[in-house]
Amino acid sequence: MSAALLADLRSTISSSRVLTGGPEYVSSVTLFNAAVDIRPAVIVRCATAADVQAAVRAAGEHGVPVSVRGGGHDFWGRALRSGGLVIDLAEMRGVRVDADRRVAAVEGGALSSDVVAAAERVGLTAVTGTAGAVGMVGITLGGGYGPLTGRFGLAADNLLGAEVVLADGSRVDTDAEHEPDLFWALRGGGGNFGVVTSARIRLHPVPTVVTGTIFYPISQASRVLADLGEILQGGPDELTVDVGLLPGADGAPAVYVAPTWSGNLDEGAAENGPVHALTRLGTPLLVDIGRPARSAGLAATDAMFPVGRMGAIRSRNISGISASITDVLVQGAQAFTSPFSAILLHQFHGAAARVPLDSTAFGRREPHQMAELISLWEKGDDIAGDGDGGARHLRWVEQLHAALEPFSLPGGYVNFLGPETPDQVARSYGPNTERLLAIKSAVDPDSVFVGTPLPSDAPGTASPTF
Repeated sequence: MSAALLADLRSTISSSRVLTGGPEYVSSVTLFNAAVDIRPAVIVRCATAADVQAAVRAAGEHGVPVSVRGGGHDFWGRALRSGGLVIDLAEMRGVRVDADRRVAAVEGGALSSDVVAAAERVGLTAVTGTAGAVGMVGITLGGGYGPLTGRFGLAADNLLGAEVVLADGSRVDTDAEHEPDLFWALRGGGGNFGVVTSARIRLHPVPTVVTGTIFYPISQASRVLADLGEILQGGPDELTVDVGLLPGADGAPAVYVAPTWSGNLDEGAAENGPVHALTRLGTPLLVDIGRPARSAGLAATDAMFPVGRMGAIRSRNISGISASITDVLVQGAQAFTSPFSAILLHQFHGAAARVPLDSTAFGRREPHQMAELISLWEKGDDIAGDGDGGARHLRWVEQLHAALEPFSLPGGYVNFLGPETPDQVARSYGPNTERLLAIKSAVDPDSVFVGTPLPSDAPGTASPTF
């Protein structure tokens, strides 16, 4: 670590927030995925946009690589770079809600749960993913599938504007009228264009939904998923359904159906309504349907997937749930190597599918299912059993990922893609690729910011930028 860099940082930022070791440093490098072991040279805990500017400029002047830590939920640990400078936004979690305009001003380090909690206090909510511990800005920049996607679009579709610190340390405000190319790129292009120190997000008057979980035995998977696929194909915008396969309490895999109804609550909760129809796809093992606040649903997912396990993730996009895909998923579930792993399908439909493809950087707008293949295991388990250091868990997710390839659409969800899948990276932005790379070259020609992988200039190839 350069003494000159530290002196430079501490001349403008409080020494207590420039960390090279100690408990706060350890806290900052502790991420959701315990398999990540990356040691940056210095952590800068920024409290203001001016702190971010100072950190970016200092890193540039001293030739130190930069990363940005929001929620720290990325499976590859891209919030950190070995020997680098981390811009840690953990102290920038403020959320201000304008109830009349239905807009939230969100600081760059705010979690999804922070935004939803603030909005709920005035009868509103934000479009988020399924977990509350994920950084709101990070999920938004990459796209943001979630339980309100059908009615209100992706999280990225609800981004109204942002304050961004660019690679040269300058600060710009961007929206549809100001720096429109940058604004276009931020909606789905990932964290590759600067540090978003604050964002303006559209809110919606849906603080409470009809939602819950339904479990079916794995033996009923073919029937349940076939009937569910037919229901979802023509379903209303208000009904978005996650479906998957999870290890059950007895260790046997089970089919998991998680509907969210964001329309009229009485209609959604009715026994003959759209949500309870999903309890009659077979003979369920468990039905738990209610009208919780959205914050409760986020907390439940956080409890299901707590911080501190080892993990890996892969992703595919599929056009629907066919019999062949069901067979692949069931075989994958029957081969689970850990009671904490999961196969989840996130529905993309409705409002999200009606957004013109060229209006944001996000690269796929036709209805589909985004398959999230999650391998998780406890720390001690990576040296247990056959003593292969967790390799069997990685083999499981890689084999399932490969088995789905013949049924998959080109590309994938950039928040869940890493250097192992350059073919998916290369095709994730489709016809938006050329414009996205041109904007990247204009605002960050030296690739200072490398939040998620971008395609290379060469057609059909990809070079992740981290």
